[in-house]
Amino acid sequence: MSYDTVIRRGLWFDGTGAAPSIRDLGIRDGRVVEVSVEPLEAGPGTEVVDATGRWVMPGMVDIHTHYDVEVLEGPGLSESLRHGITTLLLGSCSLSTVHVDPVDAGDLFGRVEAIPREHVIGALQRLRDAGEGWDGPGEYVAALERRALGPNLAAFVGHSDIRAAVMGLDRATRKEVRPSRSEVKRMERMLADALDAGFVGMSAQQLLFDKLDGDLCRSRTLPSTYAKRREMRPLRSLLRRRGRVLQAGPDASHPHTIVTQALGSIGWGKQPALRTSLLSAADIKAIPFVIHLMNLLGGVVNRLGADFRWQHLPVPFEVYADGIDLVIFEEFGSGATALHLQEQAAREELFRSEEYRRAFRKDYESKYGPRVWHRDFFDAEIVSCPDASVVGKSFGQVGLERGGLHPVDAFLDLVLEHGTAVRWRTTISNHRPKVLQRMAQSPHVQMGFSDAGAHLRNMAFYNFGLRLLKHVHDAEVAGRPFLTVAQAVHRLTGELADFYGIDAGHLRVGDRADVLVVDPAHLDNSLEEYHEAPVEIYGGLRRMVNRNDAAVPLVMVGGQVVVRDGEPTDIVGRQRTGSFLRVGQPTAAPATSSPVPEPVRGTAPAPA
Repeated sequence: MSYDTVIRRGLWFDGTGAAPSIRDLGIRDGRVVEVSVEPLEAGPGTEVVDATGRWVMPGMVDIHTHYDVEVLEGPGLSESLRHGITTLLLGSCSLSTVHVDPVDAGDLFGRVEAIPREHVIGALQRLRDAGEGWDGPGEYVAALERRALGPNLAAFVGHSDIRAAVMGLDRATRKEVRPSRSEVKRMERMLADALDAGFVGMSAQQLLFDKLDGDLCRSRTLPSTYAKRREMRPLRSLLRRRGRVLQAGPDASHPHTIVTQALGSIGWGKQPALRTSLLSAADIKAIPFVIHLMNLLGGVVNRLGADFRWQHLPVPFEVYADGIDLVIFEEFGSGATALHLQEQAAREELFRSEEYRRAFRKDYESKYGPRVWHRDFFDAEIVSCPDASVVGKSFGQVGLERGGLHPVDAFLDLVLEHGTAVRWRTTISNHRPKVLQRMAQSPHVQMGFSDAGAHLRNMAFYNFGLRLLKHVHDAEVAGRPFLTVAQAVHRLTGELADFYGIDAGHLRVGDRADVLVVDPAHLDNSLEEYHEAPVEIYGGLRRMVNRNDAAVPLVMVGGQVVVRDGEPTDIVGRQRTGSFLRVGQPTAAPATSSPVPEPVRGTAPAPA
């Protein structure tokens, strides 16, 4: 048998959780055609990869990203590929670009996901102007597959996207407005069209500190948060009948919404379970006991007949901020008031107000009840500032050194003095390794929630899968295992692909050759470091990224090498290697000779 590629003598994991073994893999025409105990013979045109001492596994699946805008003009998505992600899901948190116009998309994505609004508008408008737009989910999928996709894609359709397209963004974000019966029917048809096009399901949102950008509806919550039961019932029923997934974001300030979403997953009588993925299971510093209640809730509803999973980021949730530009401030009134203001001068005037400072101090001192941020400026390290004397200190320490200032006043004073040049960090959740280990073992959670493509200046979890593998490997070496490596691989690959019903996550004979080779000797502390890199399509904006090149000798998508020694290859962004994965359908790798037109690009934002 002839092969395009032979991967030799690697420790092979098939993605099912089965024990690994030393094998040779033969790849031809984008698929695995042989897995052999004996060495495979290479022909004259065969690329041979020596994987001795390395792990050979399916490419990982990232179930929660916000690449919906970036993929349009930068379809290679190399920041995920280089960490072994070969399949990712778009359309999280009720947000997608399937139906809304460019300006509404800018308002939806800009503030919530910290993707510059002008670039969202510009990217979508340029596509429309070039005749590359779409009308509905079928044309959207076709437009994606005309691009030089690096990884494979699957997608949710966003409920905020659907609702805004049907009702208009203004009506869709008014408490007193309810959609008419015909508008609800139209939303149901839009969802059905997306499911027919192979989407994995629908994402919805109830979280009340996700706010809109722009001028028309600025600081209102996302359209999905205004939906009532009469609107959601037919949409949920359709997902239930079709066996598709509801990704839901409950309102953490009203814990009953979490219980309601979990109970809604149960299949009663002849009614099938509603496959549900809920945001998110996190060991929150501010409420340390809640993680145990989350896991307990998952166990109870699944025993009662639900098909329910929490999304869980299996690494410490460390965030960075430039001044006050961080989404956690949206969860209380004084923080949201500041973020509502777009002009720097208006913010500075606000920060000088003693009335505002009193309100901020009161919010800061309110440390009871549901919340995400621990509200402790002593647990917030300044990492860069024009005033070098404060670097390495917390805002609380700075306040003490400045005559016993309240931590809030120390923070606001520094932001007034230096604006976004004050860069700082804190960890808001997942800070206890033992709790992370217990969550990694739980059958009621899914590994994910990277938010890749969003919050560009705030966090970088592109390599969350490698970091989980490091945690597992370190525990094994120390003689205190909590998962086997095979189980961890399964959790990052086949388990996720099977839940969402997509052709990914396995590496057996007949499977598409989406392959990750890992060097376990380099699963080291470099995985925990952050770097910065410019995003060309966002005007050179520098985003936080991960760099652990030595840990990833090779990544393949559809049998094509897309990463070698941690670096994207020349074909990434120029040749389509990835495909749109439709639910329940096997997907062939793109033909290597298929021409891919140059994407529409530009860095100048379109006018709003």
